[in-house]
This record gives sequence, C-alpha cells and structure tokens, in this order.
Amino acid sequence: MAETIISLRHVTKRFGEGAAAFQALRGVDLDVARGDFVAVMGPSGSGKSTTMNILGCLDVPTSGEFLFKGVHVENLDRDQRSLIRRRYLGFVFQGFNLLARTTALENVELPLLYRGEDRNTRRKLGMAALDKVGLADWAGHTSSELSGGQQQRVAIARAIVTHPDVLLADEPTGNLDSERSVEIMELLTDLNRTSGITVLMVTHEIEMARYAHTIIRFKDGLVDRA
Repeated sequence: MAETIISLRHVTKRFGEGAAAFQALRGVDLDVARGDFVAVMGPSGSGKSTTMNILGCLDVPTSGEFLFKGVHVENLDRDQRSLIRRRYLGFVFQGFNLLARTTALENVELPLLYRGEDRNTRRKLGMAALDKVGLADWAGHTSSELSGGQQQRVAIARAIVTHPDVLLADEPTGNLDSERSVEIMELLTDLNRTSGITVLMVTHEIEMARYAHTIIRFKDGLVDRA
C-alpha cells in the first residue's frame, strides 16, 4: 500500500467573524497517497480552491489537522510553511505567471534563485527541467515568443526544477485550446509516472480529470462521498 503523503482531518476554514462569517470548509477529511494523480472537482464556492490553498501552505485551517509527510502543518509558523513550499511543493497556475521580458530558462531558474543556488547549478537544473518538458531548444526565448502551450510547459518546468514531492496545478489547461490541453495533460501524466511526483490538479473539465488516477469532488465545503 502506498504511503500517505497528505492527510486532512476534520479541516474547517472560516472567513470573517460574527454575522459576516463564511464557512468555506465544514470538516474536510482527505488522504492522498504518494505518487497519486488526483483531480479535484466541484462547482465554484464548493471549497476546492480553499483546500488547495491549505495544501499549498498558502493558508491555514481554522480547525482540524493537516499532515504533510507526517508533520502537523497547522502548528507551523509562516516561515516554516514557506520552507515546506520551497522544498517540497511545485505550483502551476492557469495564467502561466511567467516574467514577460526574461527567457524561458531564467523563468525556470527563479525558484532556485530564491533558494540561493549558484549560477552554474541554476543553469544545469533549469536546462534539465526544460529538457524534461521538451523545450530545451527554446531556453533563450522570451515568453512573448512562445505559444500558450509552450508557456505552460515552461511554467511546469519551473514547478519541477526543485524536484518537489507534490505538484499543485490550478486549472492548468484553462487558458489552452483542446490540442494544447491534451499535450499538457500527457506531460503531467508522464511526470507523475516517470518522476513519481504526486499531482493534485483542480479542474472543471471532466475530460482533463479522466487523466488522473483519483477524482475527488467537493460540494458545500465537504468532500462529496456520494
């Protein structure tokens, strides 16, 4: 049986106080096995994005437990959560979030720069990540010289350059046409299979969710067990 890398136990999240309070999560229980590919689905306001923010150590639960590799993240301070993000997590967003006037390689190197790696190490690891997503020949091109699909591949290379344990992808195909979407999903599937990266992906598209091994649906601030 695969090791559990992420566990949520009775996780709640409340925004605001008093009469204006909104209960975004109402007691989420969730286990993610190391090496799984999980698609997270649900309507707007169902709690999936709030849950992903907690899993990405960008927010903390109001109550409940969040264990990452056995560590109680809900008890960590902001700096400790930031360390988890830098060392163990990679992020891919719908909007690519690339720096416009810098090359593909420089964009991919950015997380390594934050970690204090020297220039030679950044270049070596950055080129290896670009090669893994099939863009080594485009390393010197800026974002404006890349197609949408290529930009998302650069964003994925940036996310995996630090060799994360978990890749969190928020609507990674949301800005792409059908053909490019399939390319990105095949890439994520290959990374999951060959590199052992655990993938959690938010999507509204069932066609994209079918690439995952596990589909989790949220409804009204809970995991829908129906």
